[in-house]
Amino acid sequence: MKNWTKKFRIPPGKRIRLEDWPTAGGDGMEKSEARRRLEIIGPQMADWQHRLYAEQRRAVLVVLQAMDAGGKDGVIRRVFTFLNPQGCRVTSFKTPTPSELAHDFLWRIHQAVPARGEVGVFNRSHYEDVLIVRVQNLVRQKVWEQRYDQINDFERMLTENGTAIFKFILHISREEQRQRLEERLRDPSKHWKADPADARERECWDDYIAAYEDAIERCGTPWAPWHVIPADRKWFRDLAIAEIFLEGLRSLRPQYPPPKVDLSKIVIR
Repeated sequence: MKNWTKKFRIPPGKRIRLEDWPTAGGDGMEKSEARRRLEIIGPQMADWQHRLYAEQRRAVLVVLQAMDAGGKDGVIRRVFTFLNPQGCRVTSFKTPTPSELAHDFLWRIHQAVPARGEVGVFNRSHYEDVLIVRVQNLVRQKVWEQRYDQINDFERMLTENGTAIFKFILHISREEQRQRLEERLRDPSKHWKADPADARERECWDDYIAAYEDAIERCGTPWAPWHVIPADRKWFRDLAIAEIFLEGLRSLRPQYPPPKVDLSKIVIR
C-alpha cells in the first residue's frame, strides 16, 4: 500500500495553488492493477467497518467535494459499495429547503452526522456554504466569511465527541470536466444528469478554484485535514480514496466488545 495519505493530505493551514496540483495521478500504475487492488482492499474496509459498528464508540464521517462532474457519485458507487449499508449512510445535500433556510446553515448538516458505530458519507456538504454560496453571491461576504471559523468549531466539536473526519476534494482538470459534461449530452443513460446550470457554473471556474483554495487553507485543521485527490483517472481516484479511508479506519483500532453476559452460562438446546 502506498502512503497516499501523506502524499495527498494538505498540512493544516497550508496555502496551495490548485492549478499546480496534479489532476491525473497514476504513479505508473495500470488501470487493471488498480482495480485488482481495490478488490483486495474492499473486504478489508468491510472488516474494519464491522469492528467499528460492533464497538459503538466512535463514528466516521467522509466529506466529498468536487466541481460539477468531479466524480462524487462514482466514488460512492465504487468505493463505499464494499461497506455494509446497515452501518453506512450516504447523504446528498441539494439546494436547501425553506425549512432548512429557516435555520442556521449547519442545522441540516448536524442532523446527518453519523451515529456512533456508523460511517457517514456526505455527497457535497457544509462546504457548499463557502463555495457556491460565495461564488453566486447568495449571502453577503460578511456572512460567508464567518462560516470558516464556524465550520472549524463544528468539526472540532464532532472530533472531540468521537467522530473521525476524512475530507476529500476530487480535483479534476477543466478539460476533463468538459468531456464529462459533453458525455452527459451524448449518452442516453446519463441524460438525467444533464443540467443547464452546469454550463453556467463552468463559466465561474476560476472563482470556484479561488473558493476551494480558501476552504483548503482556512478549514484544513489538525482534527479535520483535507486530502486533494487527482481525479481525472477514475480508477486511480477510487483506489487512492479507498487506501486513505482504510488507513484511517485502521488507525482508530476499533475492537469487538466483550460479551455482555457470562457465555458459559448460555446453553443452546
